[in-house]
Amino acid sequence: MSARVEIYSTLLCPFCYRAKKLLESKGVAFEEIDVMLSPSRRREMIERSGGRTSVPQIFVNGVHIGNCDEIHALDAAGRLDALLAGDGLE
Repeated sequence: MSARVEIYSTLLCPFCYRAKKLLESKGVAFEEIDVMLSPSRRREMIERSGGRTSVPQIFVNGVHIGNCDEIHALDAAGRLDALLAGDGLE
């Protein structure tokens, strides 16, 4: 089973681009939510992420895992693949 991945982003955000490229490089499908086009979704992102207002904000199986730097840190620590496979965070 693979994880359900959601990424709140904007079109011109270089950090969003980097995070999406990392997910794509791993063959992970994700739902992209453009918060510029849907202001109500920005409010949803802020609530779900504990008050964070910057993009991207990334969720795996409904759990907030953070922004671009944090998803890359999970990958560097060897923890991202298991998370994306649906195994959760340790």
